[in-house]
Amino acid sequence: MSGTRFADLRTRTLAGLGLGAVALAAVAAGDYWSAALFAVAGGAMAWELRRMTGAGRGAAEWVMIGATMLAVLATEMMRLRWGIAVLGLGALLLLLLERHKTGWQVFGLVYIGLAMSAVDGLRNDPLYGFDAVLWLFLTVIASDVGGYFGGRIVGGPKLWPRVSPKKTWAGTVAGMALAAIVGAFFSRWTTGTLVEEVATVSAVTALMSQAGDIGESAVKRHFRVKDSSRLIPGHGGVLDRLDGLMAAGLFSAVITFARGTSLFIW
Repeated sequence: MSGTRFADLRTRTLAGLGLGAVALAAVAAGDYWSAALFAVAGGAMAWELRRMTGAGRGAAEWVMIGATMLAVLATEMMRLRWGIAVLGLGALLLLLLERHKTGWQVFGLVYIGLAMSAVDGLRNDPLYGFDAVLWLFLTVIASDVGGYFGGRIVGGPKLWPRVSPKKTWAGTVAGMALAAIVGAFFSRWTTGTLVEEVATVSAVTALMSQAGDIGESAVKRHFRVKDSSRLIPGHGGVLDRLDGLMAAGLFSAVITFARGTSLFIW
């Protein structure tokens, strides 16, 4: 292993472990603790997106941040439909108040707010809520770890060099494979449900996570910024860290709500 290749690994690992411990404690506690975690993360990402896109400050900024956070809390206190209603109202206010890059701000509000509300909705499942969110976290982490080491050890052709120069096909496959393995073991050791189904969903969820990562990379490249912020040492901003989680969370929520039952019931 080259020291140059893995120079940032220690910082990334320590920051990741610290944030992971806080997130795990909040998700384990559930109720308003987990909702507060998702709401704060959503508000931070809304703030970062406005900085990335060069949007102005003032009332529109407070509307975007506030609506993102309130959507999660509305989902927690009532149902997801109320969170969506909050986002709709927030989007309308943004259209009235925003005068700079309005489309980006409305899209960011809806995407971030809906993703965080969806993850909170997964946690609210009384039977498998904690398992579902913990599985989601582990799947995204496995996708990142597999992609990181697969890309640096195996190397090979780039996945989409114009948008994300560091991502390789090898890393993508490695991330999906590791996520499938983690999903299989998680299913066997926790819920005891069918391993094959959960492993398959884990691999596809990992792919969605990587798609979310690439999507954020495209936005950053469009606005010529390196990181969404510097809030997290070694990772950049909250948006840099949770871009994959949002896409994976939305995908998992769509499957769960469309089927009307948990990912662990087949």
